[in-house]
Amino acid sequence: MFGFKAAFLMQKGSISLAIVWMVVISLVLFWLPVAGPLLAGFVGGRTAGSVGRGIWAAILPTVILCLILLGAGTALTGLPVIGVIASISLFLVIAIQLIPLIAGAIIGGLMA
Repeated sequence: MFGFKAAFLMQKGSISLAIVWMVVISLVLFWLPVAGPLLAGFVGGRTAGSVGRGIWAAILPTVILCLILLGAGTALTGLPVIGVIASISLFLVIAIQLIPLIAGAIIGGLMA
């Protein structure tokens, strides 16, 4: 009875759970510019179970978020050129945060 483990929290090799961990930890530790994404990548990489799956878990939500921002920025501004410029600047901020996230995912994937 006391040996019950939450299967979805202890499951190794889950890319979707690794994505959730990376997003939550990144949001909680947003005030640590390098250490926050590095720690989020480490936890996500360990949860993903391997280096390749950890990298996919880091890159996939970033690409999806950038595409959503591109569409929303273009649609909401009324001026498509201004929306694209705003989306590109947000993409650069997200890409800079992706570097320590991927490094952490590689380290976490190697430790898994």
